[in-house]
Amino acid sequence: MSDIFSRIALPATIAHRGLSAHAPENTLAAVKAAHAAGHAWVELDVQLLGDGTPIIWHDAGVRRCSNSRGKLKKLNWEVASRLDVGRWFDTTFSGERMATLEEMLALLDELGMGLNLELKVNRGRDASALVESVLPAAMQSLPRERLLVSSFDMTALNAARRLVPDPQALALGLLYEKLPRDWEDRASRLGAFSLHLDWRRLKLAQAQAVAASDYRLLCYTVNDTQAYQRLCQWGVDAVISDDPGRLTR
Repeated sequence: MSDIFSRIALPATIAHRGLSAHAPENTLAAVKAAHAAGHAWVELDVQLLGDGTPIIWHDAGVRRCSNSRGKLKKLNWEVASRLDVGRWFDTTFSGERMATLEEMLALLDELGMGLNLELKVNRGRDASALVESVLPAAMQSLPRERLLVSSFDMTALNAARRLVPDPQALALGLLYEKLPRDWEDRASRLGAFSLHLDWRRLKLAQAQAVAASDYRLLCYTVNDTQAYQRLCQWGVDAVISDDPGRLTR
């Protein structure tokens, strides 16, 4: 595992869904804003539309972050591409469009940024189909030292590892709200690179145990400066934040 650890230089902070405190989440605008603010890595969510188009999106539907409503599984790209996904955040982003995975990967490659790509498997969706549509494109577009794929969904993570059996070729992260007791066994079986935990449910002893292991420890979603400083002292490798600059100022 040492080779992949030496190649992937995670920054101390990663911009959550792009710079989502200052731009609409999971959009090209949010990633451009993160880059302009000096952040080297972003965390983004990927799903499939009903027609199989991979898009950068978090929710199962579009109501919260667009000018329309409906489930992703019932939308095709022709319809989804016309949605305004910026105005809900601020009128200055009116006209921002949903990003396809292809568009986002091209932007990240152009900007030289790193990506923590979360495989988002909402209820009733096919995890294996998501992996098969997303993973080859991501690996072709970004060098392996700038790509970390994570998920709460073990079906998705296992499918990813079957597709890319070599842990040195693809870094995978296990996402949990709370660290399970058998985390070492799960991480070993997957050939994982990292564990991603909700900082509010993390205890010092748990952080120290992961920090002393062969796996990187990331925490989400950290927007409190005091919490960030405490997590750094606990040995956390990186935090995912809506506004990373605020933590380090």
